[in-house]
Amino acid sequence: MEESRTAAAGAVVAVPEAVGVAAGAPAEKGRRTLGPVALVVGGMLSVQFGAAIAVLLMPRAGAVGVVALRLLLAAVVLLVVCRPRVRGHSRADWGTVLVFGAVLAAMNLLFYQAADRIPLGAAVTLEVLGPLTLSVIASRRLSNLLWAGLALGGVVLLSGGGFDRLDPVGAAFALAAGVMWAAYIVFSARTGQRFPQADGLALAMAFGAVLTLPLGIMDAGSKLLVPSTIGLGLAVALMSSVLPYTLELLALRRLPASTFAILMSGEPALAAMAGFLVLHQGLSLTDALAIALVIMASVGAVQAQAGRRRTRRDESAAEKAVAEGAAPEPVPEALRTGRESAGQ
Repeated sequence: MEESRTAAAGAVVAVPEAVGVAAGAPAEKGRRTLGPVALVVGGMLSVQFGAAIAVLLMPRAGAVGVVALRLLLAAVVLLVVCRPRVRGHSRADWGTVLVFGAVLAAMNLLFYQAADRIPLGAAVTLEVLGPLTLSVIASRRLSNLLWAGLALGGVVLLSGGGFDRLDPVGAAFALAAGVMWAAYIVFSARTGQRFPQADGLALAMAFGAVLTLPLGIMDAGSKLLVPSTIGLGLAVALMSSVLPYTLELLALRRLPASTFAILMSGEPALAAMAGFLVLHQGLSLTDALAIALVIMASVGAVQAQAGRRRTRRDESAAEKAVAEGAAPEPVPEALRTGRESAGQ
């Protein structure tokens, strides 16, 4: 999907510790959470409406041309803003960032090919199966098969019993984009470990632009040089890359990653809304139910992963306390009474 989805998709696969959310009075905590939530929602809206504008741009420059223009302009902006250091990196560092850039380019090419053929909401719904499947595989727990089954039910509903209703080629592109999104999660995490700040993203974006630009020139030629096309391409680059990445980076400083991932699970619904408002792509009741099932599956997988991590963290804290000889905390009277009455 869009490259600003790095943090969200990573959270779906393995929800990390809460990031910088201070405890306090309920009203104060609510005020602190509302700001980051608004940033996340704003980033998601920006991505999906940017994708809708990209679909409008496709008749002018073609799907491949739009991808090339978008990655090129986004790379220029990120390189100027981030000014990444290119010296002092190992061969393994460069290998990781180059693979990251190649996956990023493939993911966008496949997704835009899908969006050119099927409704935006359906494309994002099928694409989100990539990280959801990776989450199920990474968890290695049978309980997550429930969420996978729920998502599969949504896909069956969306296909109406056969992808010919959607255009099988477009559906195949969306599913392939989901595979690339799963790969993107893996390599974005590796790149983040090797490069500071957003340096790795900027370099990967630049390499992705280098890969797609020749394809865009072959597909669109001089159409890419039309001023209005460049202007729309810049809008897509800013809305689908630069702005949401910045908003999500700010949000993750004050919002638990599990909450962030749950919010991001609603992306197919926002994609459907953008498709309806900008592209006049209507949704049937069956389509809406299918999207809801996939969203529920994604939210369930995130919550299950977060719960397991909290349990492991609590167990580790308890083991550490025992190892250090710390006395266990007394059980509150009301809780002890309840346990005794239940025979525990």
